[in-house]
Amino acid sequence: MKKQSKLKGRFNFWLLNFHKEVMKTSAIGKKMLTASRTNAHLKDTYEELGKLLERGVENGEVDWDSPKMRALIHTIKACKRDLEDIERKMNRIKFQSVEFKKDDTKKED
Repeated sequence: MKKQSKLKGRFNFWLLNFHKEVMKTSAIGKKMLTASRTNAHLKDTYEELGKLLERGVENGEVDWDSPKMRALIHTIKACKRDLEDIERKMNRIKFQSVEFKKDDTKKED
């Protein structure tokens, strides 16, 4: 009877650890998807900025204070901040020995 109880306890311990690892992996996967979308947006913004700059250089009208230029630079800075935040959250999930917070698994777009 005691042996069966011990075995059941070990199984429950294993199952709980397995569940925690699956939850951590899912949370990290969601963060990686968000990071991938942010990276794609960052790439598109860099391309658009490059095209805008190319046209300005060709026309001899590079206006560093144009609203479009400022908007693109603002978007680039926002994407970089988002990527840093995602990396921080992923590291918190990866290396946290205690159960991670539920808000780290929510979609944050």
